[in-house]
Amino acid sequence: MTRGFKEKLGEGGYESVYKGKLQSGRDVAVKMLSKPKADGQDFMNEVATIGRIHHVNVVGLVGYCVEGTKRALVYDFMPNGSLDKYISTSQEGSPLLSWQRKYDIILGVARGIGYLHQGCDVRILHFDIKPHNILLDENFIPKISDFGLAKLYPTDKSTVTLTAARGTIGYVAPELISRSIGAISYKADVYSFGMLLTEMLDLKRILANTFLIIFTISSTRGKRL
Repeated sequence: MTRGFKEKLGEGGYESVYKGKLQSGRDVAVKMLSKPKADGQDFMNEVATIGRIHHVNVVGLVGYCVEGTKRALVYDFMPNGSLDKYISTSQEGSPLLSWQRKYDIILGVARGIGYLHQGCDVRILHFDIKPHNILLDENFIPKISDFGLAKLYPTDKSTVTLTAARGTIGYVAPELISRSIGAISYKADVYSFGMLLTEMLDLKRILANTFLIIFTISSTRGKRL
């Protein structure tokens, strides 16, 4: 399927992703889990979660394979890769994505999260919403991917219990770090989505530059912030 793992699309700490082709001619992405975490819990989460989801803004799971300690997940191929490649600016300084396209991607991701939280027969919390996990198809339609940290719970419950924090630093909601802040709910994904927005709109850089300007002016005038 991958012609001997010839074309690598990317890799993480626990997996490598390769481009493949089914006998039907359909392009796919094959994720090989080299070191399944928590006795393969991330693999089971992925299969159990994406296997029951069918939404335009969630990546499609084509199939999976288990052989001994080897685990493979087969997804729809996303020609434009992940969002993190596009939210920076090019060397010429012009944005890689137009404002209209950014708006469409933001709206698509929001719809995908809304479906996970309210559109399924169970509530699904992703817990790792970030640019790297937003894939873009040939038309730049966003697809939420990587459900290894996802948590499923009944729709009639408003909070979920976790034994340990999960997610990526910089996108993790405060209540996942310190339980004294409040209960864990769908709002954890909303917080991560908000952090994704700040990156797409370049607000982190704008805020940093604003504070730098204020600090420079204050220092020049001999005033304290």
